Amino acid sequence: MAKENLLRMDNVGIVVQSLDNAITFFQELGLQLEGRAMIEGEWAGRVTGIRDQSVEIAMMVTPDGYSRLELSRFIAPEVIADHRNAPVNALGYLRVMFAVADLNDTLERLYKLGAELVDEVVNYQDVYKLCYIRGPEGILIGLAEPLK
Repeated sequence: MAKENLLRMDNVGIVVQSLDNAITFFQELGLQLEGRAMIEGEWAGRVTGIRDQSVEIAMMVTPDGYSRLELSRFIAPEVIADHRNAPVNALGYLRVMFAVADLNDTLERLYKLGAELVDEVVNYQDVYKLCYIRGPEGILIGLAEPLK
């Protein structure tokens, strides 16, 4: 019964220092800003376990409308850990992957916003042209261009 109960994955959340920079970067990648809001109040603390939180969020949506990325900037309490530059073999959040139509064009545009290639672009079994980049604040992002 549990399998039939799952409807979809709604979003992936990433905490950032600069919401404006992250929005600009992901808009250049091709996501659209769906909305921006402050999340505060007693109810929010009951969900997250962080009482007295104040967080500004931006919801980004992919062009197909099915996937979302929630970017969060904590105002209170202060951020207590930083995993942005963790290597790919670190436990926990690793990366978010996007399919793109033209990897070279995407990289060219994102380099202008500070993106850095982790190592190199590879051809994965003639199925994908694939790479990892570090985006805003060192966030690890995978990019894949289907080759077929």
